[in-house]
Amino acid sequence: MPGEERFMRRALELAAQAAQNGEVPVGCVIVRRSTGEIVGEGCNAREGACHALAHAELIAIDAACRRLGGWRLPDCAMYVTLEPCPMCSGAIIQARIDELYFGASDPKSGAVISVERMFDLPYNYRPHVEYGMLGEECSAVLSEFFRDLRARRKNPAG
Repeated sequence: MPGEERFMRRALELAAQAAQNGEVPVGCVIVRRSTGEIVGEGCNAREGACHALAHAELIAIDAACRRLGGWRLPDCAMYVTLEPCPMCSGAIIQARIDELYFGASDPKSGAVISVERMFDLPYNYRPHVEYGMLGEECSAVLSEFFRDLRARRKNPAG
């Protein structure tokens, strides 16, 4: 199953939910490739959960593992609005996710193409990676969130 924009659009909806909750707007969807069924979803929840591990990707992986009944997620593709960090990239390796599609690169903490290239290292597993799907939209959601956050910090009464 080649990457499908409809799944990235769902990830963008989840990112919007995160932003409404005051979270960095990152959304993630995990899809069973053979059926096209969404088996896990997540959006950033670190602030609300007060938990460093509440990244969109980890929440989606947890949901998919529970739904499919195992820690391996073969025949699955992940769609995420932002390039995964080192922790989430490690979880993708551990879960054996077949394909990764992400929209926006993360020049500050991305571990796929930006700061690090974890999937180029000699780990025992490497997903197929494609990036830039709806990249402008994914980047715009993040830029708008941080622009609004800076404005609120500059003028807390307004």
